[in-house]
Amino acid sequence: MSAAQKVAKPTVTILAAISKAYRDALAEDSKVITLGEDIGDAEGGGIVKITKGLSASFGEERVRSTPIAEQAIMGAAIGASLAGYKPIAEIMLMNFTTVAMDMIVNHAAKLRFMSGGQTSVPIVIRTMTGLGFGSGGQHCDYLEAWFAHTAGIKVCAPSTPEDAYGLLRAAIEDPDPVIFIENLPTYFTPMSFELPDNSHRVPLGKAAVQREGSDVTLVSYARMAVEARMAAAKAAEQGISVEVIDLRTIAPWDRETVLASAQKTGRVLIAHEAVKQHGVGAEIAAVINEELFGQLKKPVKRLGGAFCAVPYSKPLESAFAPDAASILAAIVQLAS
Repeated sequence: MSAAQKVAKPTVTILAAISKAYRDALAEDSKVITLGEDIGDAEGGGIVKITKGLSASFGEERVRSTPIAEQAIMGAAIGASLAGYKPIAEIMLMNFTTVAMDMIVNHAAKLRFMSGGQTSVPIVIRTMTGLGFGSGGQHCDYLEAWFAHTAGIKVCAPSTPEDAYGLLRAAIEDPDPVIFIENLPTYFTPMSFELPDNSHRVPLGKAAVQREGSDVTLVSYARMAVEARMAAAKAAEQGISVEVIDLRTIAPWDRETVLASAQKTGRVLIAHEAVKQHGVGAEIAAVINEELFGQLKKPVKRLGGAFCAVPYSKPLESAFAPDAASILAAIVQLAS
């Protein structure tokens, strides 16, 4: 065995990390429950098997399969949270949160405000989305800006197994509603990260500087953070030093870390899979402009999805959102 093989990190998937977070949370706290379509073992343990084995271990009262009724899933989760439980509600795909928007936005997000702080809603809404499987316009949208725009909701989108575990554990323990966005194409990709132990938490609202740099600040999250890391590595081969910031939490986002990096490099690129118009990148760019006006070397640049429904056609789907190549091209343009 070579020296490199001896020190190589083990590989683990985001799917395995989320499954472990589920199991550890259920084992440690009897108030943690979960509900959603087909999540019980009798129905196969979920569409990607994240909850496989949990109903056998913890019982169908705590791991409950539901009908195809997103609004009912959310209503039941909110009601259970008001009774002292900590529900994890799975909405199978992010597009289907639209069916439950009334429950999420008018009830879960607002009950703390409307009760004068007497009532909290400690629920996690797990949902997945993402390009890559030809699922088209009704199955793979990133809708995080809708929820980030809603006061009372936190929004997370991890890009590594360690962060998936730590963010989910922190979200379950948070007293307010958290939208937990998972990217379907990255579920099964082995990454060189440790599978965390059950004490690992990632604070909500704290970004990670995944690569330090001095020429360009690159801000992203979810699958685009994976693409960003690849683009930064390619940029280094061209002599461009890129600082990669993975937001991890979209709402609230880590203004201090982003602004400190932007001030250092003077050049900022923001990339996300959601459509560019009215997106999270626009909010970040506006804040950078307000706080650092006159200090930047170039205007803030944004990359995002095209302003259209996600195409079914594979070539069109591939062209819809940024990737490592388009991110690299934007880095080179900014650094010139």
